[in-house]
Amino acid sequence: MLRHVIAPSSGWTKASHAVVRDRRMNSDAKILLLYVQGLPESATGRPLGELAQKLEMKGRAYQQAKKQLIEHGYVHEWRGQGDGGRWVTEQLFTNTPLTRDEARVVRARLSPEAAGPTRAERLSAPPPSAQSPTVGEPTPPSAGGYVPEEEHVDENTPHPPSEAEPEPEPEAEPEPDLEPKPEPEPEPEAEPEPVPEPEAGHRPTPAQEPEAEATPPPPRPSPQLSRAERVLLSLRHTRRELLLGVGEARALAVEAAKWLERGLTESELRHALLAEPPKGGVRSAVGFLRHRLTHKCPVAAAPVTPPEPPPPPVRALITCTSEAEEDHVFRPLGDETECADCRRATAYASWMVDTDTYDFPPDMTWRQRFVAVAKADALRGEPA
Repeated sequence: MLRHVIAPSSGWTKASHAVVRDRRMNSDAKILLLYVQGLPESATGRPLGELAQKLEMKGRAYQQAKKQLIEHGYVHEWRGQGDGGRWVTEQLFTNTPLTRDEARVVRARLSPEAAGPTRAERLSAPPPSAQSPTVGEPTPPSAGGYVPEEEHVDENTPHPPSEAEPEPEPEAEPEPDLEPKPEPEPEPEAEPEPVPEPEAGHRPTPAQEPEAEATPPPPRPSPQLSRAERVLLSLRHTRRELLLGVGEARALAVEAAKWLERGLTESELRHALLAEPPKGGVRSAVGFLRHRLTHKCPVAAAPVTPPEPPPPPVRALITCTSEAEEDHVFRPLGDETECADCRRATAYASWMVDTDTYDFPPDMTWRQRFVAVAKADALRGEPA
């Protein structure tokens, strides 16, 4: 590395190699140290923070630089309360590191009045004002002597005090009677006075009011609401921006319970609320979750209709066993051996034998009539 260095003839500050090459301090602390070291004597009355603002050193950078200068003995501070009751801070800046005791000695040499009020306290505290001494001695407060302008006895005392009752005169002792006195008859018990009914517009007293019925306890939330509220409160563990209060989660649980009532599980509901977060982030957790619960609620499933029962099995055709003129077949529904027409004719034949008649209904077919007559004759024992 080539180096070209020209020593300035004016406007320069001597810097120790120990300061420039010290690895324990960062560049901000070194620049602040050299800047304050090169200031004229007239600028030393300002605090260190105001001088750092000249270098555009603010906030965290200044606090870190000041902390390093204090730790390594380049800056020392004393904070105390002066005679005026104000707290002041006095700072000592050196270009060589000093211990606390060494800094105290330097402070006493530079400021002989350090034992008393500090320089900042003397400059900022106002001078004491001239005050006349109090004349006389303190006297106790006087009590009484107040006379009201008007006395409204009738208005202020709705119930005037009762007059003192005269003391009863002592009664003379009666002479003892030699004859025994009859026992007095017991007085009849007085009937209780009826309680007057309150007039219209009159508010009954607390003694006349009936006992208030105990208010029923609030209904317990349904299991679906409890599960929905638990899911909403657990969202903050996955995404901190979805933090909800108990009242907010309870208000949103009404919409979230509709998801659970439509067949979704708690994990599916949580996944639907956390999926596809907005790119700009969530500004309001309540508004975001209410919009998603309302607009993405699944459609209620249609009621499942029970399947239709299968049709009964089709049985094979069999021959009717009745005494008909011609053989015919039919398809049975159960264990019957005769067709429906023959069974009707058999029933009608029994009715013909009981009533001894041959009247037929108009809707009876000729085959049913023939079979009925044949069965009726067989029941009577007549030849066909």
